[in-house]
Amino acid sequence: MTDIEQEPAAAAEIFGDRIEVARAFADALAEHGEERGLIGPLEPPRLWSRHILNSAVIAPLFSGRVGDVGSGAGLPGLVLAIARPDVEWVLIEPMERRIAWLSEQVDALGLENVEVVRARAEDWKQGPVLDAVTARAVSALRTLVPITAPLVRPGGELILLKGTSATNEIEAAEKQLRKFKVTNARVEVIGEGLLTEPSRVIRATVR
Repeated sequence: MTDIEQEPAAAAEIFGDRIEVARAFADALAEHGEERGLIGPLEPPRLWSRHILNSAVIAPLFSGRVGDVGSGAGLPGLVLAIARPDVEWVLIEPMERRIAWLSEQVDALGLENVEVVRARAEDWKQGPVLDAVTARAVSALRTLVPITAPLVRPGGELILLKGTSATNEIEAAEKQLRKFKVTNARVEVIGEGLLTEPSRVIRATVR
């Protein structure tokens, strides 16, 4: 097993009384993530800072019932569910082996606020019922909008983790944002002063 990154000081501050659950998830991901094709070989040494805290620091932005599209290893969905036990999380993932991992972790971590759904977001059958949808490292905004906005109730939000090109992605997605009635798209930087590399999200309202 590759050496896992030492837990940064900010972790306890971000997770509060949920830190032990977060540690259990980090250990499981470090131990099994690479062999199960969930993370690459370069990830364990930066697992906390690049992946877990990058996801967890945006937890205060959510409420109600939230979908995570393309949940994969559980970044950000499982991490957010650990940090916010008061929010209902729906992890939407098409791949069977990832579904198996997500379901195992929900059980192992005792997460009672998580529903795991095997589906592509395009095949979501419940209609626009979610209060928000998130995604991380899935695809560009112009591709994400058509598959995420239809899941969100009118007045709900898209809160998508993005990299440094987030502003350019908003410009490139202008047509899709208009078509799917997504307004007030903007970039917010979360975790400055807390994380070495703060997280960037694109936030927007679905009308």
